[in-house]
Amino acid sequence: MRSGEALRRDTLRMAESAIYNGEKRDRRTYSDDEVAAVLAREVKTRRESFEAFRKGGRDDLASKEEAEIAILAAYLPEQLSESEIDALVAEAVAATGAASPRDVGKVMGWLAPRTRGRADGRLVAQAANRTLAGAASGAVSTPGGAAGGTGTQA
Repeated sequence: MRSGEALRRDTLRMAESAIYNGEKRDRRTYSDDEVAAVLAREVKTRRESFEAFRKGGRDDLASKEEAEIAILAAYLPEQLSESEIDALVAEAVAATGAASPRDVGKVMGWLAPRTRGRADGRLVAQAANRTLAGAASGAVSTPGGAAGGTGTQA
């Protein structure tokens, strides 16, 4: 770290401190998955700060948060692509028998252990909601149109 990369050094020290504090609180050594979860939480915190700084017009602080995200992301498992998330959501819907947006909890319960640390939970939830809304509207459109009374009467 003598190369003068102060931001990298400081970011890694903050991450190491978060891991150390968690291990001390739980009185045990974290596994690789738990360390990845801590790093993912640190990235999430920085994303929220990034958005807040952008909205507040603090581009200097936003760019610092963005650089920290890039540094931490290098230590996380490879992130799932949108198509991979959609495929997992489709598999989850089939496995849980979910049919409406009210079943999103079941789908997320199935998806959480499979996507933890590899995808942002917000993106996974959006994909699940989108898929379930499409399934519900496709399933409801035919019977709902005839019996739902939402159409126009002449």
